[in-house]
Amino acid sequence: MNENPGPALRILIVDDHTVVRAGLRALLDSEPGFAVAGETGDGTDAVYLVKQLRPDVVLMDLRLSDTGTASSGIDGVEATRRILATSTTARVVVLTSHGHQADVLRAVEAGARGYVLKAGPPEELFRAIRAAAAGGMALAPEAAAQFIGHPAESGPLLSEREIEVVRLLAHGHTNRTIADTLHLAEATIKTHLVRIYRKLGTENRAGTVIEAVRLGLIELN
Repeated sequence: MNENPGPALRILIVDDHTVVRAGLRALLDSEPGFAVAGETGDGTDAVYLVKQLRPDVVLMDLRLSDTGTASSGIDGVEATRRILATSTTARVVVLTSHGHQADVLRAVEAGARGYVLKAGPPEELFRAIRAAAAGGMALAPEAAAQFIGHPAESGPLLSEREIEVVRLLAHGHTNRTIADTLHLAEATIKTHLVRIYRKLGTENRAGTVIEAVRLGLIELN
């Protein structure tokens, strides 16, 4: 018997294909611990709904205007930017058909906590949603693979402990679970992260994982 302690994670679906939204709603509603709070195919409407519905996670299509049905004229990246500028609690997971390097970078720079491909397995989507809601991040291996083979000319090296921290970041762990896994204080993990960000020239967790993959410091599998 499956137990589901605590309230369900509230999810807002943003995709300009009605059939895709219906499929995602059915998939998410069937997964214990998830509840679809609402849906829309428009970026500006998504910003409004986040204020009204207060979802835990926004599942965001990257290219909202591809079909020409979105009336706002803003894509998923801009919608993500606006949502995170006005909400301190919502987390955004990008769900898209594309895993191009430029797209991943734009989504991460906008503040997305996850990047998942529509063709991927449902478990990958579920993991990304849970990781984002917990303050972590998740990047589809296919998306991360876009950065392999593009090493920096001379990048800073991380210590073995710092690489362990980044590797756990890549699997969606929070500071608390990283601390528990490495048998360290949570404050120590925060100190490691400050140093890692400085060494890699990054500003957030997702960007740090991407840069570590690009430099060949970790692999996602």
